[in-house]
Amino acid sequence: MWSEDLLEVLEEQIVVPRQVHTVAAEPLQEKGSQPPTGSTTDLPLRGSTTDLPMCSAQNRILIRGGRVVNDDCMQDADVFIEDGVISQVGSDLHIPGGCRVIEAKGRLVIPGGIDTHTHMQLPFMGTFAVDDFYTGTRAALAGGTTMIMDFVLPNKNESLVEAYHKWRAWADPKVCCDYALHVGVTWWGHKVTWWGHKVTWWGHKVAWWGHTVAWWGHKVTWWRHKVAWWRHKVAWWRHKVGEEMEELSRDHGVNSFKVFMAYKDTWQLNDTELLHAFEACKHIGALALVHAENGDAIKENSTKLLSLGITGPEGHELSRPEEVEAEATNRACVLSNQVGCPLYVVHVMSKSAADVIREKRRAGYIVFGEPIAASLGTTGTHYWHSCWRHAAAFVMGPPLRPDPSTPAYLMDLLANGDLQTTGTDNCTFSGSQKALGKDNFTKIPNGVNGVEDRMSVVWEKGVVQGKMDPCRFVAVTSTNAAKIFNIYPRKGRIAVGSDADIVVWNPHATRVISAQTHHQAVDFNIFEGMEVHGVTEWVVSRGRVVVEDGIVRAVRGGGQFVPTAVYSPTVYARTPARDAAKAWKKVEREPYTGPVHELGSSRVADTNGQQEQRHDNDSCVAVRSSVKVNQPPGGTASGSFW
Repeated sequence: MWSEDLLEVLEEQIVVPRQVHTVAAEPLQEKGSQPPTGSTTDLPLRGSTTDLPMCSAQNRILIRGGRVVNDDCMQDADVFIEDGVISQVGSDLHIPGGCRVIEAKGRLVIPGGIDTHTHMQLPFMGTFAVDDFYTGTRAALAGGTTMIMDFVLPNKNESLVEAYHKWRAWADPKVCCDYALHVGVTWWGHKVTWWGHKVTWWGHKVAWWGHTVAWWGHKVTWWRHKVAWWRHKVAWWRHKVGEEMEELSRDHGVNSFKVFMAYKDTWQLNDTELLHAFEACKHIGALALVHAENGDAIKENSTKLLSLGITGPEGHELSRPEEVEAEATNRACVLSNQVGCPLYVVHVMSKSAADVIREKRRAGYIVFGEPIAASLGTTGTHYWHSCWRHAAAFVMGPPLRPDPSTPAYLMDLLANGDLQTTGTDNCTFSGSQKALGKDNFTKIPNGVNGVEDRMSVVWEKGVVQGKMDPCRFVAVTSTNAAKIFNIYPRKGRIAVGSDADIVVWNPHATRVISAQTHHQAVDFNIFEGMEVHGVTEWVVSRGRVVVEDGIVRAVRGGGQFVPTAVYSPTVYARTPARDAAKAWKKVEREPYTGPVHELGSSRVADTNGQQEQRHDNDSCVAVRSSVKVNQPPGGTASGSFW
């Protein structure tokens, strides 16, 4: 399956960690001239715990002797980095000035990973995720991810813009790597439904209390006035949400908005609200993201399970079976397609939900699917573990599936292009936090780890198992995300002019994943004990070495916010032609000039305003008078009617 050159790289023996050195300044020479000689100076070796000073050697880095892998090609090449940007790629490069050299012989040189789905220090279910923007992004770098995409999730009726600024204030001083933000549309004028129900009840009351209708009528008039005010208020709120979405995309670099079909009574939107949100996304050229689960079914199932005494983590999966995810995924695709809005389904957890995405894509829908490290690397059988703490650690929404064939099935679809990206839904809670739901599975904070282990899990389950080659690995861990969210080729590619976010990847080295050795703050790891091939040796982020021979040297606040522009070509390039092809067309016909039935009357008005008497039967149906006959066909039946 792989070329002989690639096999040569993959079969090479593991190299002992190399000493890093600087070379003397080497100015560009005219062709044929001799470069000057110089001495070398040793830099700190592996094991140093201090951050390297910002100097010319840190500004200029040469990655030498590796195999550069992009999503569409591989080549043996050197990579020269200057001032945070890739300056040259190729062989026999002209290297100006003093630079730091990283020997990458026998290694793959790949674009830094992009985790499309994280929740750092998320306030959720009464507590906060333990991995904040510092520990979370530091762990990301340790695993080869150089950019995360986190979620702003406003409270009900909270301004989207204010919530965005709150998240920025949390993240900017802490992030060790670059990051972008999705914004959740967590409410859309819910109050109107309650008031409308109230008016219906009063109307029923009026009908029943006929003798006091005057007094009740006065009351109903007041309520109608109140409802009219609320409708106006809701219209204002809807207008505000749409305006804030536009402001976020125009002024604050947000091109994706997430809606929830689950978490009833908190973040869940109904179908009408989903349509409004999808329309708003389409209007501003943003990508709609969806958490696809049927929240109404989940709430009903949860109530039934608790009434049966099923309170443990297994109840979490039982309340949210696979078909609940698949139904919502299908409904989200249908609703978004009604308004021509591209859709991105986050955390695809089941085979049936993935099948929906695959079939909709083949039917021409613009929809993308994101499996996560958890769904690709483990299963939901852990929910039935005898240890409550162990079982609760895997609780997330949607849940992992107990079907043991799910991870391999999702990996097949990811390798074949039916699914496009990989995230983690990294949202970590300690054992004591999970214990908030020790007597009620609905109160267990949802979330698992993955930001540090995603790259290794995908390599182990994808490349090592022969399902994808290194180019496809780069695509699903970095490049596709950069293209979909419109930051390509700044991110997701090793090319001249791209950001210097680069990983030197050892395809042979192995490690055993464990909470005892990971860099995250959480006290549990859902991949505990898994041995994986593919290890990050060196990571360069924004042109700085942040991981050196496996030692993390990241600094707090070293990353930056990356704005994402609307109308991503990968997402919206075909929407104009698609909209034109699917546009509704009026049928031109002669006006109708026949009779029109008048409701509540036995008369029918013609087009000239004249009225004529009609029988109760439809005027278009011939009416035959009753006739008394003495000898109808078939024999005598005196006194009967035919």
